Amino acid sequence: MKRLSKGSLSILQGGFTIVFILVIWEIVSRVGIVPKPLFPPPTRVFGAWIEMARSGELLRDIQASLWRALIGFCLGSVIAIFVGLLTGRIKLFSNYLSPLIQLLRPLPPVAIIPLVIVWFGIGEVSKIFSISFAVFFPVWINTHVGVRDIPKTFLWSAHTLKIRGLAILWKVIFPAALPFIVAGLRTGISIAFIMVFVSELAGASSGIGYQIYSSQLAYRMDRMIAALVLLGLFGALADIGLLAIIRLVFPWLKLSGQK
Repeated sequence: MKRLSKGSLSILQGGFTIVFILVIWEIVSRVGIVPKPLFPPPTRVFGAWIEMARSGELLRDIQASLWRALIGFCLGSVIAIFVGLLTGRIKLFSNYLSPLIQLLRPLPPVAIIPLVIVWFGIGEVSKIFSISFAVFFPVWINTHVGVRDIPKTFLWSAHTLKIRGLAILWKVIFPAALPFIVAGLRTGISIAFIMVFVSELAGASSGIGYQIYSSQLAYRMDRMIAALVLLGLFGALADIGLLAIIRLVFPWLKLSGQK
């Protein structure tokens, strides 16, 4: 009951903050402190959501963006975890692959989009590739560091218990590195939604990023802000969903913020 009450209090406090900001936003916009066309009040933003929902644009754009983010995040994360396990534990792979990855890692993912469009065109492949490319690096570096820095005592204990081969990977190395991997995944999922927006600016005909861009061209700030809020909302919900899945699959793992 004590934990439930703390959780309820936290939700109430967060809800109060959001309501307070919305009220201030409405007042600032209504009294004309800033031009209403440039900074529409929340009520107009809500009206833009209704308008987009009635036209079918809202559902179309949400489905397109979430699909791209999900596929790009999953592909980038799976490849990054696999490569991170190799480079973190096998010196040969680390010597050959780590320098190349470290060379590519500082590149802004946005900078490769023109090249990706030349390679793959303006279809779905280029969008998913650019998202996967951006997600790969934070997940890889966290996996690599987590696997590399496993305490030697863990491995000694595994050998004492005659745990060998792939069993060590699944029963010792992967669980020990899991907190690092989760941190990388949480960073990766936020980057996935950033790249969804960026990738949809070029050659897209649907998606939340496309909606933001087209609303800016039409000078519809209410629709633009509505799409921005949706992007942030789905990014936050994706992080919550990821943590829920991790708690379900690995109930023994203590995540940050848990007691």
